[in-house]
Amino acid sequence: MIWGSVGLIILLIAAAPVVAERLRRPMDARARRMGTGDFAELSRGLTYYQWIGPSRGPVVVCVHGLTTPSYVWLPLAQAMTALGIRVLIYDLYGRGLSDRVAGRQDRAFFVGQLHELLTALEVKQGVTLMGYSMGAAIAAAYAADHPALVDRLVLVAPCGLGIRQTRFAEFVARVPVAGDWLTRVAGGIMFRRGLNRTLEVDPALPDILDRIAGEMGIRGTLPAVLASQRGMLVADLADTHRTLAQTSLPVLGIWGAEDKVIPLSSLGRLAQINRAARVVEVDGATHALPYTHVRAIMSALTDFLRQG
Repeated sequence: MIWGSVGLIILLIAAAPVVAERLRRPMDARARRMGTGDFAELSRGLTYYQWIGPSRGPVVVCVHGLTTPSYVWLPLAQAMTALGIRVLIYDLYGRGLSDRVAGRQDRAFFVGQLHELLTALEVKQGVTLMGYSMGAAIAAAYAADHPALVDRLVLVAPCGLGIRQTRFAEFVARVPVAGDWLTRVAGGIMFRRGLNRTLEVDPALPDILDRIAGEMGIRGTLPAVLASQRGMLVADLADTHRTLAQTSLPVLGIWGAEDKVIPLSSLGRLAQINRAARVVEVDGATHALPYTHVRAIMSALTDFLRQG
């Protein structure tokens, strides 16, 4: 009897992540009805994208971060259109309205998605590539791998030169099996808590926490976040930035002075590696600065675009 109860408990524990994942909503045609953009059929599946602004003009391509899909860029994108800029936002695989793709999500995975998307959309002119958090690491990697296609690089709270994660995030990324179990069972709650601690200023996206909660309720999102943590988030891109420093590519780095995720020491690393890079520190800003300090970012971006 005792051993039977123990076996049942073990079975329930083992089944918990499978059951939890099956109870989440699929990313299907019904879920995609909310999208106001379009979809590109790439080699690994559908990628959601949206053009914002004039039909012609200089192009800024925006790459979002680990858990916040492309809508995180909307406040900045709207501000950029006032400058006559055409903005392209898109959802990384495993986020937003893009397909959930199984397997390792590393540099080649994300750079490949972006390159396929720009090719499919026939974006051939040099673009300003702008990345946020993990998206900044992707943007830097893309600029190094495809220098002819990037005219300027903007890094907002960039990963790749140092990061502070929560104990939960560090554990699940480092420990296989147990990390996978915890992510699928409790990841939604824990990642939302991590985001909540960055919102010390009223956001331009007032429903951001509710949106992220909904995002974590979609089947395949949490495994994708974990795969990115293990494959891209903590990668050290010092060599990538050294490669960029040897080119004439204008680089702008923007940090929040109160960022608890990306330490200011990483700003120092960028300045040391690439002495031509411009660095801007935004007072009072946390890691959420793309949707809490739009004016400050636009001020730095406008100067950069005029002088770059």
